Amino acid sequence: MPQRPPAPGFEDLLDSARTHALHLEFRDVDAVGEGEEREVFEAFLRDGSVPADDSEYWSGWLPLVQRTVARGVQVCRARVVSEPVTDYVRFEHAITDANFRAGEQVRWLPRRRASALAPPGNDFWLIDDRLVRWNIFSGDGQALDPTTPTTPPRSSCAWRRSARCGTWPSTTPTTASDRRATQGPRTS
Repeated sequence: MPQRPPAPGFEDLLDSARTHALHLEFRDVDAVGEGEEREVFEAFLRDGSVPADDSEYWSGWLPLVQRTVARGVQVCRARVVSEPVTDYVRFEHAITDANFRAGEQVRWLPRRRASALAPPGNDFWLIDDRLVRWNIFSGDGQALDPTTPTTPPRSSCAWRRSARCGTWPSTTPTTASDRRATQGPRTS
């Protein structure tokens, strides 16, 4: 069986976008890595602090999104989440202001409202309805090797339509009051 080429990195992926980049996320937990990522997450759990836009934590992502949006590309992220939310989802919610300031649109969909939709089973990025990058994770949230099909499956029309025309309009935009409600250390 021939080897698949490696999936493009985020920089190549977003640099290739002409009109839109949609990211659908389905995980309630993430295996927070070592170093800065772990420190940032633990600080949030301890005292509700979030990283500054110019911190090392955001150094690769925010400039990439800003550059992409400046070219006229819509960068959209929809998060399907269980309720009550996990500490990790609370953390994602709290840091979403930085995504907004960079130009990203971020929305949320409670998992109980996602049943009628037909999203795929894995997180993914969809670029201009022509390229997909599947983000594959282990059961405990460890990132595995992402994949990009060399030929999109015939069924891709259904999930593309679901992603762009079903999931996104069903989501709720994040508001400033929503973000404030998620900040701070866990009290229970």
